[in-house]
Amino acid sequence: MRADVEQASADSSRPSAPSESAAPATKVLFVGTSLTAGYGLTPELAYPSVVARLAEADGLPIQLTNAGLSGETSAGALRRMEWVLRAPADVIVIETGANDALRGLDPDSTRANLKRIIGRIREAQPAAEIVLVQMEAPPNYGIGYVRRFRAMYADVARDEDVVLAPFLLDGVAGLPELNQADGIHPNRRGAELVAANVWKALKPVVKRAESAGGD
Repeated sequence: MRADVEQASADSSRPSAPSESAAPATKVLFVGTSLTAGYGLTPELAYPSVVARLAEADGLPIQLTNAGLSGETSAGALRRMEWVLRAPADVIVIETGANDALRGLDPDSTRANLKRIIGRIREAQPAAEIVLVQMEAPPNYGIGYVRRFRAMYADVARDEDVVLAPFLLDGVAGLPELNQADGIHPNRRGAELVAANVWKALKPVVKRAESAGGD
């Protein structure tokens, strides 16, 4: 497996314009890596855009901002949080750590970065709901590393009292028919399945945020 996720175009580093949907719409900010940016796909096929369509179909329209950045580690995500959080949001989805694992970085370092990211969000947007997406480490670093990395997400979600979404690539990772030629990034069908994974966890959070906004 390569040492890092490939860099996508520079455009993927910029938050996309909010999706058009009927008001009122819950503002959802996706912070992540190339998996969120939609490496190798057009913007409307990236999983956050598919999530927006699923939300619309369920009568829970969201206003989407995609702040995915290819190749980013959790440390990189932390460094750009001030800029990312200029976009107001009711719900913030955090997908980071995959590139930490690909580089074999210490899970304790990733844990600290995740907690600091959550802290920055709460300082800047205290009313925002936070969803942390579970990521997994590749098996080549050994079972001990894989277990430490996996457990870290549940620990952070518990300690910080945030929602933990299931593994982003559940049912997609390792399946050639659902991934691009690099074997890392989902293709169009894979992105649809990723979106379904995320929306299952995100839907009740959006419902809660919508209710709070109507109070």
